[in-house]
Amino acid sequence: MAVDLVIDIDNTPGALARVAAAISDAGVNIAAATCIGPGERAELHILVPHAGAAKHLLGISNLAVTREREVVVVDVEDHPGVLADLTRRISRAGVDLDLVYVATRNRVVFGAADLAGLRAALNAAS
Repeated sequence: MAVDLVIDIDNTPGALARVAAAISDAGVNIAAATCIGPGERAELHILVPHAGAAKHLLGISNLAVTREREVVVVDVEDHPGVLADLTRRISRAGVDLDLVYVATRNRVVFGAADLAGLRAALNAAS
C-alpha cells in the first residue's frame, strides 16, 4: 500500500527544506513529491515508504500532516505516450482522477475516490 501525505505549508523560502529535513531526520526517503500553491499557502504531497515515521518526525517539527490517503503507484517505462496510455485506460473505466504526479524510478502516482476501479483499470491490460 502506498500512502500520499499532504502537508499544508507556508509558501515561503525554506518551507520545503524544513519538511525534507524532518523526513530525512527520520531516516525516511521521499519517493515522490509535488507542491501546489501559488499564493501564501502551498499543499505539499509526498510519497514515502514509511508514513508513520515521517508523520512522527513532521509532528515533532510542527509540520503536521493534514491529510493522508492510499494511492496507486505504477511502474512505467520512460518514453513518450506512457501517461497518455495509462490515463486513457483509466478514463475508459470511468474513473475520475483527482491526483497525478511522477515518482522516482519511473513511477506514476494516481489518486481517485474509486481506488478499486482505478486498480482494475490499470491492471486490465497489464
